[in-house]
Amino acid sequence: MSPAPDPSALLSLEGRVALVTGASGGIGSAVAESLRAAGAEVACVDLERAGASAEAESLACDVSDPAAVERMFERFGKRFDRLDVLVHCAGITRDAVLWKMDHDAWTGVLRTNLDSAYLLLRHAVPLMRAAGGGSVVLISSINAERGKLGQANYAASKAGLIGLGRTAARETGRFGIRVNVVSPGMIDTAMTASLPDEIKARARQESALGKIGRVEDVAQAGLFLASPMSDHVTGQVLRVDGGQLMA
Repeated sequence: MSPAPDPSALLSLEGRVALVTGASGGIGSAVAESLRAAGAEVACVDLERAGASAEAESLACDVSDPAAVERMFERFGKRFDRLDVLVHCAGITRDAVLWKMDHDAWTGVLRTNLDSAYLLLRHAVPLMRAAGGGSVVLISSINAERGKLGQANYAASKAGLIGLGRTAARETGRFGIRVNVVSPGMIDTAMTASLPDEIKARARQESALGKIGRVEDVAQAGLFLASPMSDHVTGQVLRVDGGQLMA
């Protein structure tokens, strides 16, 4: 029987290049820092130049704009000669019940949250194929599976990420590319900080662990899926919700 591998080596991203979208947000910045701490070179992407640390490359891009994504990858290619990890954290909300949701609110959320993932994958997959493989992590939400009052656009966009991720996993597996989805529950971020206290209290009550998650919880799940430790994991949805979806 061969000796057990060193867990720290399985989580190492030394020599790998990662691209993280939504890197100015709470989850995105935590993911970028986690990957960098594991040894990866990290390119941080957001609407404005963003970086989790001084060591991270910063690329401004509207990920919902096909031309902007193409230009961003051109800039990325001038700085890096490979792409091993893509973590798509960028996302927005524009909440309203269906009959009060205008068309711009619907299309804006779908374009930013879902269309962007297609645009990123279209450019990332050839780079990962050239590198001999890679890992893609799409950040969804438990609301993709359970729905949420006032979030038809958001829930639809996040559900689309699950379908897109599983299809991409089937299409790219033969190239050594793994594609997985992380679905957080309520996470303590700037976006959720403004929610009414009763909504946050309900989320804690729904959680089997009785607490709201931290951005680090999502980042650690992202690191696991990006790393060699999950080498035989693809097409999966990993819920980071403290058991909230079970409620």
